[in-house]
Amino acid sequence: MLKAKVLLVGPREHIKFLWVFFAPAFCQSGKSVLANFVSESIEGIGSYSPTQGVRILEYEKPNLNSNSKGAGCRFELWDCSGDQNYQSYHFPCTRFSRFEACWPALMKDSHGVIIIFNPELPSHLKEIEMWYSCFVQQQPLPDSQCLLVAHHKPGSAGDTENLSLAHPLNKLKLIHSNLEEDPEDVRMEFMKYFRSMITLINESREREEMSIIS
Repeated sequence: MLKAKVLLVGPREHIKFLWVFFAPAFCQSGKSVLANFVSESIEGIGSYSPTQGVRILEYEKPNLNSNSKGAGCRFELWDCSGDQNYQSYHFPCTRFSRFEACWPALMKDSHGVIIIFNPELPSHLKEIEMWYSCFVQQQPLPDSQCLLVAHHKPGSAGDTENLSLAHPLNKLKLIHSNLEEDPEDVRMEFMKYFRSMITLINESREREEMSIIS
């Protein structure tokens, strides 16, 4: 069975202060909720809560693509914190740092990157350029192995279906996720992405085998 490592990254939403308790509250963009949903690790949608560092979910699909050799695959979904405190100061694209060499360790041997953001926040449309630069361009990882997810949280409002993304983000595959209204459509889009991962991994293996033979 094949094994694929896929990173779920993206910005964390801005701090909202709860003045009653004099404490900050972080509204999340939905990486953990989507990771739980896709991996079927919990029933339903689950709650929005911040991820500390990274969370790894294993997700096995034995018959995801019956037309390819070695169709089954075990996916590792790396749910990465959106807190910039976990960035590495070795990256020129980052401005804040605390934990040395954290991001390079996360990216090692990854096959795909899913960038998740809140389309209702204009700041996210700018911040995802940084996430794309760090996690896709600097690896480097082909754009075909990157997926953009505009996640619509419960109660979201406004017309965000037609997003205006800057180059080169406008070349990437973009899907909209709304787990309240269209959960199966979201699952189907993720399955398409995972199938493409299997195809790319198989093609890479075949090229390696051919190079050894020749």
